Amino acid sequence: MASRLYTWGLWAARRRGRVIAVWLLLLAVFGGLGITLRGKVTTQFTVPGIESQRAQDLLEEKFPEAAGGTARVVFAAPEGDRLTAPEAEAALGVSLKKAARISGVVRVTDPAKSRTLSPDQRIGYADVQFEDEAADVPQSSKDALSEAMAEARHAGLEVEFGGSAMQRKTEVGGPAEIVGVVVAFAVLAFALSSLVAAGLPLLTALVGVAIGVLGVQFISRFVEMTNTATVLALMIGLAVGIDYALFIISRHREQLADPEQDVEDSIARAVAKAGGAVVFAGATVIIALAALAVTGIPFLTVMGLAAAATVLLAVLIAINLAPAVLALFGERLRPRPRRTKDRSAKVSQEPGARPQESGRTRGSWGLVWARAVTRKLLLVLVSGVIGLLALAVPARDLRLGLPSFASQPADSTQHKSYDLLTEGFGAGFNATLTAVVDTDGIPAAERTATVTGLRETLAADPGVAAVSPPVSNSDATLTVVAVVPKTGPDAPATTDLVHRLRENAPGVAKAGGTLYIAGLTAAGIDVSNKLSDALPLFVAVIVILALILLTIAFRSLLVPVKAALGFLLSIAASLGATVWVFQQGHLNGLLDIPSAGPVTSFLPVLLIGVLFGLAMDYEVFLVSRMREHHEHTGDAAGAVVQGVAGSGRVVSAAALIMAAVFGGFVFNDDPIIKSIGFALAFGVLVDAFVVRMTLVPAVMALLGRRAWGLPRRLDGIIPDVDIEGAKLPPRTAAGDATETGLERAAAAH
Repeated sequence: MASRLYTWGLWAARRRGRVIAVWLLLLAVFGGLGITLRGKVTTQFTVPGIESQRAQDLLEEKFPEAAGGTARVVFAAPEGDRLTAPEAEAALGVSLKKAARISGVVRVTDPAKSRTLSPDQRIGYADVQFEDEAADVPQSSKDALSEAMAEARHAGLEVEFGGSAMQRKTEVGGPAEIVGVVVAFAVLAFALSSLVAAGLPLLTALVGVAIGVLGVQFISRFVEMTNTATVLALMIGLAVGIDYALFIISRHREQLADPEQDVEDSIARAVAKAGGAVVFAGATVIIALAALAVTGIPFLTVMGLAAAATVLLAVLIAINLAPAVLALFGERLRPRPRRTKDRSAKVSQEPGARPQESGRTRGSWGLVWARAVTRKLLLVLVSGVIGLLALAVPARDLRLGLPSFASQPADSTQHKSYDLLTEGFGAGFNATLTAVVDTDGIPAAERTATVTGLRETLAADPGVAAVSPPVSNSDATLTVVAVVPKTGPDAPATTDLVHRLRENAPGVAKAGGTLYIAGLTAAGIDVSNKLSDALPLFVAVIVILALILLTIAFRSLLVPVKAALGFLLSIAASLGATVWVFQQGHLNGLLDIPSAGPVTSFLPVLLIGVLFGLAMDYEVFLVSRMREHHEHTGDAAGAVVQGVAGSGRVVSAAALIMAAVFGGFVFNDDPIIKSIGFALAFGVLVDAFVVRMTLVPAVMALLGRRAWGLPRRLDGIIPDVDIEGAKLPPRTAAGDATETGLERAAAAH
């Protein structure tokens, strides 16, 4: 692999003009397609086959007027006043008549006539039913609805909006995300000791992210995807794009510290060595994200593939565009020589390593850290594992769900409508369930009695606050009954209620009908159950992939086992911290979390897939340096120390960059994006600094030579991919004919 990448890097450096032009052309093409032909994304997380989705499909088929999106307009009179006051009632009537004339609206309820007023008559609501599904209701209709309520506002009424048609759109690119990029630039400047060099990873990463995100927007024209998919593609693509370019640029500058090193040969050598690790690490991220398909959930599959595509672009840019840009800057990226304060300071280095630049030896802090870790092996291992397990303790109470309007920003109309409805009608009103009864198989004479008996049974449940009168379609083959729980949508008692209500299905089936318990709350419960069932299989696939890929990379059995165990510890700690913050309600003020609630149902699966790939990134870059030193010297103990010294700084910088990028999304208003950003930022920091930089060196030192052992049977089967560049041709000095390097690389194949 290294020899081929050497050839590839040298080719890109020599044809830098053409390479840069091709990437700019791709950016222009995908930019045009993504902007002019972008598709429509949805805020609905649908899963084919679950009960709530089957009910929704049935409503669309037999009762389309009840299947459309609903905007719930919530009115509140000032304290001490009532909505039934003449002035308020007149203003409501005018506003609701305007709402009924909006294009696409099929029905508008009147709070006074439908009795949707609170007991004190201060709070009420009107449901505006659209003919389109919630995700298809155009923004123009929502804006017109808001304008239609002007008369009610002029009368002094508070007007807020909820309902399935009023889901907030996810927006990115705000101040918090920009701060994350600024922090990433600061880390790059410190790690590379150059403002020019620090800007290059950002530049190449932004090109890749732009192509990836715009491409995803174009694909959304043909494939249904959630708005979270594009945000995840942006989040992951930006983070890995910066990191992968950093690994190659850092290696290039490290080599250029030798004044005799030729620039083009250094670029090719950086692509061969660091690029090999980039390709292998990127492949693990891509496979992990694509493995989301094993969950069998379409929206999660599309989300994973969209993010995987941006990671693939990041890899290609790192090994193709980055070398071309490095060649364009040429000698300007060569570090300035500095006087050494202590010329007698020496460090055991592999052949071809750069000389000292300053009074500090290369990776001096890494040497100190590695020696400290390996000096107290058992203490480090025990304290590290116990600390991670302590962080993981809250994960025992993990509860999954989809965020309700209570999780929206406190100043949003969705959150305000949620609070008003809770105040006026009780916590369970925001968790209203829909009992859908398919009566087509019930004799016509028995349908009314069957539905009436079911309504009485549902109302008798201790967890039910109210049950609405049944509403049937035109031919009376489908009936809908609204069921209001006593508890809110995020309460465990509501989940238990849904399961109890579904136990009435056999009784309806005996009469010849079919009962479904649906609605947004039931859909969230169903999606969570589906994902919980898929989680064990997904974890098994990820762990097996880790063992296979790392066995191929390092030709070792113990290294992959150690990596997989460390990955599981990182996942457990990250999930524990996420539960502690978002479910148990800690740090709500600091992170601007309006309400504690269940963890987003697909977050654990997503976290496992993404963090697996990123953890393997750090594992590959760190351990490949150890193996590189071990291949040259055969010194297992020295390989651990020199591996940390050689890669510790860049791995630490890469982790801080990723945490900064992910951390910027923690302050996004969308509760799903906020929780994903937090979980990934925390997971990256724990995995990089506790697992990879601390536990890995300790375990490798404990294993010694045994870490690099491989049974003879496997030795003959597993290919030698050479990601460390052991088979590269000798270094080409400045002024030498670089064509000889290319010929030697070709001969090494």
